[in-house]
Amino acid sequence: MAPIGISKFQHLFRASAGVNVDKDDLKRCNDFVNRKLNDLLIIAEATARANIRDVVQPQDLPITKGLRESIYEFRKLDTDIELAGLLGELEMLPPLDLALSEEAASQLPEVAGGLTVALAKLIRILDPGLKSPHAADWDHAIKATDVLI
Repeated sequence: MAPIGISKFQHLFRASAGVNVDKDDLKRCNDFVNRKLNDLLIIAEATARANIRDVVQPQDLPITKGLRESIYEFRKLDTDIELAGLLGELEMLPPLDLALSEEAASQLPEVAGGLTVALAKLIRILDPGLKSPHAADWDHAIKATDVLI
């Protein structure tokens, strides 16, 4: 992922979960988002194939109710985050077997933002008094999302 600006990243975590993060956390978050986007796209490809299509459409993305709410919250946050910057980060995803429709591709930045908001909230939920997460806090939150997403 091409990193989003550290100040924007910090602002997003503070606004969504009241958690302070640093530049080391940005790499952890970027790695997490790339991995989860890859996971979602693998399932989206399987769904498109099951529907006898050779193009992944937005409805193929397995967006849960909770992730949808995090995406909505990401949209509402009054930040300076540029969604196009998040889209540029997707270049590290492995190539897909099926084509990705323009509509589906255009949704990926908001999905990435929603995953980031969800991770920030999960860090806070796992330790409500936490101000600044450490490596172990990130590991716990990421492992929990691996079970769910």
